[in-house]
Amino acid sequence: MINYKLSKNKATFLLLFLCNLIVALLAFYVLPKKFFYDAMLIAYDKGNEIGFLGSYPLTILFYKITYLRYLSFPIVALIQYPILIYVLYKVGIPKNFNLLTIKNLLVYLGFFMIAVFMSMPSKEFITYLYLALIVFIYKSDRFSFKKSVVYSMLLLLLFGAFYRPYFLLIPIISIGMYGLRYVQFKNKTMMTLFYGLCIAFFLSLSYGLVKGQYLSESSREVVNLDRLNSQDANSIIVSPIKPDSWYGEAIGIAYGFFTVNVPVNGLKHVLSPQILAFVIWQLLLFSLLLVRFSNCLKSRRKENYELWLLLILFSYFIVQGVFEPDLGTAIRHKIGVFPLIYFALYYDNFREKLR
Repeated sequence: MINYKLSKNKATFLLLFLCNLIVALLAFYVLPKKFFYDAMLIAYDKGNEIGFLGSYPLTILFYKITYLRYLSFPIVALIQYPILIYVLYKVGIPKNFNLLTIKNLLVYLGFFMIAVFMSMPSKEFITYLYLALIVFIYKSDRFSFKKSVVYSMLLLLLFGAFYRPYFLLIPIISIGMYGLRYVQFKNKTMMTLFYGLCIAFFLSLSYGLVKGQYLSESSREVVNLDRLNSQDANSIIVSPIKPDSWYGEAIGIAYGFFTVNVPVNGLKHVLSPQILAFVIWQLLLFSLLLVRFSNCLKSRRKENYELWLLLILFSYFIVQGVFEPDLGTAIRHKIGVFPLIYFALYYDNFREKLR
């Protein structure tokens, strides 16, 4: 008879999975109907948007091919949630995962948010699984460091070309910020982020010259225009200056970045506990990742894998500042990149397994 004793960190991981699996199953019966708006579009495709290009057409195609669109949402949750958590299990369970640290609490809440946002047909389900490939490439012994970086950039470009166009900006911003690593600044971390925002701004200007509208003007502002006086307008992100000029777009991008990633202005939502919870979660997450990013930029050990992982994440955060219409959508999209966040937070636990 095999005597197998479950370690505390694995037991904690399993307990989180089981508890939040119940959350995923019950989400359909508890959450308001408006929460399932995208899921209904994907499942029923009343507009006949199915196709091979774009997030909605490809997602609808995926759920049709897999027959998940024909199942009730609780059954979809029962299938999807274990797959998503299994991905994290394959990434690895960190040591001391059972201890109540800020880092662990953020991930515990991440398990809960995965259960809530992925308990239905979702574009983020595909995003999550796709971006997990980058983590596994970085962990694999089959790829050298240079190949790992090149493949991760190609994956992001491919995803942007066929699924979510704004992902095309991530490799450009990442490479641009990496180049600044060799420039001597007094505060390299803040200056790197500043120049990342500048790159996003100039990309928006270039887009505006071609299309006649800047990036945030043609995305975030369009989405929010019809919601200004609605019940769903309490967490929308509205630029203090209309982004129809170069300076308005510059202010809008900076404002969007800080609103999404350092949402101190969101603390005013004391009567909306779900928004307040996200604000606190996001503030702590951004702070921890910023410290790791700063250490990577200063480190002479050249932790290149971790640096590139963080460059991708912070480039994504900058892109969110351009496109995100509200805080609710922002957190949903953060969950789509959760494998990258999970790997970045616990990189020290996995570093010894890398080359």
